[in-house]
Formats: sequence, C-alpha cells, structure tokens
Amino acid sequence: RRNPSRIRRATPAVDRWRQKSATYVNLEGRVQMTEKAAFAPGEAKEDWTILRALSERAGLKLPYDSLQALRAAMYEIAPGLKRLDAIEPARTATLDVLARTPGKLDSQPFAPAITNFYLTNPIARASVIMAELSQLKSGSATRAAAE
Repeated sequence: RRNPSRIRRATPAVDRWRQKSATYVNLEGRVQMTEKAAFAPGEAKEDWTILRALSERAGLKLPYDSLQALRAAMYEIAPGLKRLDAIEPARTATLDVLARTPGKLDSQPFAPAITNFYLTNPIARASVIMAELSQLKSGSATRAAAE
C-alpha cells in the first residue's frame, strides 16, 4: 500500500490559476493573459518555477530565470501568443496536403476509442471502487445487496 505522506513530500505545492500570471489559449484560439490575483499560500510555487528548478536538477537547466524571460522565449517560438484577444487564422496548407493524400477507407465500422471508461487513467486504475464499477459494467461481477 502506498504511503500518502511520502507522495505528498515528493509533490511540489503548485498554486491555483488565480494565484499566477499565465497565458492561455481558449477554444476559439484566442490568446488570453491573466495576472496574479492573490498570492499562493505557504510554499506553493508557480508552475514555471517548478519546471525550471527540476530542469536544473536534471542537468538540463532551462534558460530563463524570470517570467519575462520565459514569455520572451514563448513569443520567439510562438509569435501568435503576443497578440492578446486575437484569433490566429488557421493555416490550411497542411489540410490541403492531407486532402490530397491517397488512401482507402476500411470496411470495418468505427469503434469507440475508450473501451472501459472506468479505467481510463492511472488514478482510476488504482481505485478499488473504479475496478468494481468496471467489473459491474462488463457483467463479470454481481451486485451485492446493501447492508
């Protein structure tokens, strides 16, 4: 059985969305930026500072020491992130190439990508309750009467 206190020590305290300055791209493709609304409690750190510290420990130090340096690197790689509240037009060249790619449709019908919803991630697979639900759904287990 896992020791939760040991796992907790190995997991860095990460601040919540309202406790960090961040850049997001919404479902429309619109770039949005947030500013820190509150300071994180205790020893919680912003995500980028945790990744930066881990990179140094791994011997592959990331080349930025501030949020401004990180954003400059992001803008160099993805210039569209500089244009806040604007929708970047889609580049259709890759779709044109895909449309011209020869191929043949398979005669097999489409099948669901997820065959067992109850065991789709490591946390669910480690759960006794999710294992029981999975067995119930598949019909390989019988329901016990509630006591």
